[in-house]
Amino acid sequence: MFRPPYNGGKTGDVEAGAGAGSRPLYPMMLEPPELRWAFIRKIYSILTVQLLITVAVSAVVVFVHPVSHFFIATTGGLALYIVLIITPFITLCPLYFCYQRHPINYLLLTVFTVSLSFAVGLSCAFTKGKVILEAAILTAAVVVSLTLYTFWAARRGHDFNFLGPFLFASIFVLMIFALIQIFFPLGRLSLMIYGGLAAIIFSGYIIYDTDNLIKRYSYDEYIWAAVSLYLDIVNLFLSLLTLFRAADS
Repeated sequence: MFRPPYNGGKTGDVEAGAGAGSRPLYPMMLEPPELRWAFIRKIYSILTVQLLITVAVSAVVVFVHPVSHFFIATTGGLALYIVLIITPFITLCPLYFCYQRHPINYLLLTVFTVSLSFAVGLSCAFTKGKVILEAAILTAAVVVSLTLYTFWAARRGHDFNFLGPFLFASIFVLMIFALIQIFFPLGRLSLMIYGGLAAIIFSGYIIYDTDNLIKRYSYDEYIWAAVSLYLDIVNLFLSLLTLFRAADS
């Protein structure tokens, strides 16, 4: 569970309005609508490919039992599992500096997506199929509904940039909660509370990052926009998986 640094938002003081320093409030929204919609379609095309890769890799880990057995039951598999867990964090560093360099940015994005997909697959490997299906369906429903709502709200002039500080503080509290769970397990009820809180927080991030996609990201930040939304969706799914798995046990 982690968030990439956000490079966008270079729009000046929000409270100052369009007249501050002769700069518009949201410069990206003054572009021709066709260009902005082309940018948005590009982001969601990249995001769709990422999610398809995640589903494919996770399905292999879940249904090909020797794969999950290798990761869990062998020393080499455990070492490789640790490498796959930290690879997304490591990949974000060069991606931060190379997000405008094609095709290096796509190569790094692929490594990031595949390594994280293995982690998702291993989280599902020892979970009941019913629980996985419930989490997947609810994730899809939440993502679609919140995305449509954010686009509708943006057309009506609503802004969700104020959510940034609250979501950052919430994710910090959630990380502390997770550390407490690791060292001092508090039982099934605490796992359900953790999963529910995490699901609410990442639902907020979906609204926040979709709003940034519409108003603040520039054209050369398509990689960061895709990474942000991808992480929101994956973390929402894992949060719901934790909640349903604890409730089912």
